[in-house]
Amino acid sequence: MSRQVKIGKVKIGGQNPIALIAGPCVIESEKSCLYHAAAISEIAKCAGMGFVFKASYDKANRSSIKSFRGPGLAKGLEILSKVKKRIGVPVLSDVHSPDEAKIAGRVLDALQIPAFLSRQTDLLVAAAKTKKTVVVKKGQFLSPRDMKNIVEKITRAGNRNIMLTERGTSFGYNMLVSDFRAILIMKKLGFPVCFDASHSVQIPGGLGTRSGGNSEFIKPLSYAAVSCGVDALFLEVHENPKRAKSDGPNMLRLKELGGFLKKIKRLESVI
Repeated sequence: MSRQVKIGKVKIGGQNPIALIAGPCVIESEKSCLYHAAAISEIAKCAGMGFVFKASYDKANRSSIKSFRGPGLAKGLEILSKVKKRIGVPVLSDVHSPDEAKIAGRVLDALQIPAFLSRQTDLLVAAAKTKKTVVVKKGQFLSPRDMKNIVEKITRAGNRNIMLTERGTSFGYNMLVSDFRAILIMKKLGFPVCFDASHSVQIPGGLGTRSGGNSEFIKPLSYAAVSCGVDALFLEVHENPKRAKSDGPNMLRLKELGGFLKKIKRLESVI
């Protein structure tokens, strides 16, 4: 059994039911964040799932220099702080440097380490020292067994509030595959494991200046992950993915979320 961690008031791991981490890929506006956080929170509540809102204040690894990155650190944290206060849900976002982790840790309930930065020792240590839960996405280039070294970097910095995330593995060019053995292997490290269904169906750089995706596979891959015992699901959710400013092709449409979560809960009860 994995260790229980808390993101705000949401308990993840241990004997707790599956939690939901969801939101638009990037902070598009304050209005968008508040709308999506409120809508998803109500849907998750109806499904009986703990909910953590996620949106990035800076998408630092967009394919093109012309791509929308978000409002930036200061404005983004201001918006996420309003989400916490007005909607009453914990918030999570990506951090990209040690200095950024220190600042973001004052607002965020959990700091997420992006997959491409998952081995950056100074970033991991700085995130750990905030004492907030550190959510590490397994790099597409890493085996699940490599995560043991990453966990050790965080625990040696004095933090055992860790969650690991499976988000697919590189398979040739512009393609990711999900190896569900990774969930079982990482769970043996003793910390909760999350499945990132949205980025697992991404086609990195597949559209030239932006990434593509196969959103039709979000649901079946999530069902497989639940069957393997994940502690949380990560979904990028948007009212209109075609108009999303980032990652639209691998997002779940907001109106589909309620029915989908009900199926997740039924499957969880069977497992």
